[in-house]
Amino acid sequence: MKKFNTAIIGATGAVGLELIKIIEERRFPVSELHLFASQRSQGRLLEFGGTEHVVRALDASALKGMEVVFISAGSAVSKDYAPALAEQGALVVDNSSAFRGDRSIPLVIPEINAHEVDGRRGIVANPNCSTIQLVLAVEPVCRVWGLTQLVVATYQSVSGTGGRAMQELREQSLAYLEGRSLEPKVYPSEIGFNLFPHIGEFGEDGLHIEERKIVSETRRFLQDEHLPVTVTAVRVPVFRSHSEAIVLTTKERTSAREVAEVLRSTPGVFLLEGQDAGSYATPMSAEGRDEVFVGRLRDTHPQGYGISMWVVADNLRKGAALNAVQIAEHAVGVA
Repeated sequence: MKKFNTAIIGATGAVGLELIKIIEERRFPVSELHLFASQRSQGRLLEFGGTEHVVRALDASALKGMEVVFISAGSAVSKDYAPALAEQGALVVDNSSAFRGDRSIPLVIPEINAHEVDGRRGIVANPNCSTIQLVLAVEPVCRVWGLTQLVVATYQSVSGTGGRAMQELREQSLAYLEGRSLEPKVYPSEIGFNLFPHIGEFGEDGLHIEERKIVSETRRFLQDEHLPVTVTAVRVPVFRSHSEAIVLTTKERTSAREVAEVLRSTPGVFLLEGQDAGSYATPMSAEGRDEVFVGRLRDTHPQGYGISMWVVADNLRKGAALNAVQIAEHAVGVA
């Protein structure tokens, strides 16, 4: 089996660290792994394959000869480095929003559209973390019964922002319990024992950036640019895993029982059934898992045109690093 000279840009971030673990867990065919981050992380040691690897400061000359590159360092870095890497023939799996809106670049969830990257080199966009779990749960319903409307509220953990946000949650929670207050540095409001429907800047349409991403990406995957999609995205005081409350209106009559039959055989989805505490996942129960957990499946329309569900997934794994590695596996032919 051919092995690939592989790099991770943003190796010391929350997603970068998860990428290292998943590449090793899934035995992605790496000939040599190169780890890059910002100047402040230069010299840090990270383990891969039983060997300590030195993190290097990002430098274009050091990226020559890379065959597979994962970028998880923000849109600015992606725009600076991804095009040149693609030009030299590398597969570039980008975890930022830099290229998601470019229709010439594949936006991929392998369980849905892996065919778009089979044998591909160049840039491939990894979708928004909340979009991935949403689409895996609703695409089978859309495919079989069609959709006339989708309404979702997301409850997103702080790890989606990164390590500094996780530290801010720890510090603010401790301060609150001790009767102290701490000014927020990462977020617009306190996150310890608090939540807010604000993830990125608001636009003139009243949507903030995260909501706009979910709307546009979901329509693209469901191949319906006019589908009414309503999103309220909320940041919650949870360290890891995103949760979503979803209500679907279908074109054709269906039932929770029929939808369950389809979801049971949907790759990447773990259906939780019943009407008790075992019928749903929580952020803690999903942490470290690869599946998208669907539970609390129920009928919500008297004539049979409505389905509601609760969806939870680890945003650092299937919502980011795992999906990226799965994309690379399909592109290089080892899926």
